[in-house]
Amino acid sequence: MHAVTADDHPSPADRPIAVLTNPTAGRGRHRGLLPEVLDRLAAGGRPLRVLEARTRTQAEAACREAVAEGAAALVAVGGDGTMHLALQAVAGTPVPFGAVPAGTGNDFAEATGFPADPLAAADTITAALRQGRIRPVDLARITGPDGAHRWYGGVLAAGFDAIVNERANRMRWPRGPRRYDLAILVELARLRPRHYTLRLDGVTHETEAVLVAVGNCPSYGGGMRICPDADPNDGLLDVVVGGRYTRRTLIREKPKIYRGTHVHHPLARTYRARTVEIAAAEITTYADGERCLPLPITITATPTALHLLLP
Repeated sequence: MHAVTADDHPSPADRPIAVLTNPTAGRGRHRGLLPEVLDRLAAGGRPLRVLEARTRTQAEAACREAVAEGAAALVAVGGDGTMHLALQAVAGTPVPFGAVPAGTGNDFAEATGFPADPLAAADTITAALRQGRIRPVDLARITGPDGAHRWYGGVLAAGFDAIVNERANRMRWPRGPRRYDLAILVELARLRPRHYTLRLDGVTHETEAVLVAVGNCPSYGGGMRICPDADPNDGLLDVVVGGRYTRRTLIREKPKIYRGTHVHHPLARTYRARTVEIAAAEITTYADGERCLPLPITITATPTALHLLLP
């Protein structure tokens, strides 16, 4: 029989901090800061395990492996998409999570209290680790009819924005942000309300809509406050539905999303629920900016599903 030694179960102080990095986040504008971010994370005295991954699938798998092998914490350096991949590994576990915002959109990190400056965020995470402090926060869990599930921290889009993302991801030209701009123009030309069945805490709503968003946090897309009153600590999901908008109405209302005043439009409806079921034809959802499950889905608010490294 193999004898159990100290090497088999390293002490908590020896367990590494796993770090997922995305050097291309924010079009690489914070790439030069990465060595200093790592230095500051290492200042707490724990070893670092920098996770290597070339694809989203590899990144998520690397995070899951690190958590399964006993990482003391998981830190993600990047934007909302990087955070989303890391959340799949730590959601519903006691492993604490730190966010170093370094992307084009850093909505989840901002909404949950991490400093906007990457170096300051790294210092905050190190201080929380040193002090043994965590701050619980809610997440949303998406479940498909086949039992497949994903977690998200920010906002799930199931309307026009999701349709635009899906088209942009299918396009091979042009590259960069112009591809997304072209996808918007194409989908605006094809704009039509879709029929949705929403079931909110068991109450059914049949509606024709252009926009549907379900928020655990208020914003997505780099500061667009689509669900302006969403609070990741209230155990509820905020649902915002934009009804039978015309092209002109949608174009006029889009800028108001940054201020969160779009919810005052007569065609907008807002709800709060613990469980949200959404069904509509031929729509694939996007959560934290990442491609998720096709409709129909069930989204459940999950209190304290994530433990943030915040003092």
